Amino acid sequence: MLTLSQDLHDAIVAHARADHPDEACGVVAGPAGSDRPERFIPMLNAARSPTFYEFDSTDLLKLYRDMDDRDEEPVIVYHSHTATEAYPSRTDISYANEPGAHYVLVSTADTDDAGPFQFRSYRIVDGQVTEEEVRLLPAR
Repeated sequence: MLTLSQDLHDAIVAHARADHPDEACGVVAGPAGSDRPERFIPMLNAARSPTFYEFDSTDLLKLYRDMDDRDEEPVIVYHSHTATEAYPSRTDISYANEPGAHYVLVSTADTDDAGPFQFRSYRIVDGQVTEEEVRLLPAR
């Protein structure tokens, strides 16, 4: 189960809406070994595409160095789908290289500023996708 605060949930959704019609992407870091998402880190979709996302390699290297310095790890890796449901594509599955992370997808397909939208979380390990419950806590 993914447990996160309402404000982190809202920040991920806001980023997805702001970058629409391109896919948004980012990370929520937390203390290493804790499975607690705490620090929202929106990233630039280097592909600038409505059907694909890609972290900029320089930005990603900086992110991992920063997380290492803070003794953090990626608890959530998120991105949006702009025209399809919030389910990992074959490409998403092939790029999922953080077995301990929650992979969150937000679908902005058929939405307006007020919603509706899909917010779903998955574990992706060795190509196997398992959807998990999302539990929201009050905003921090």
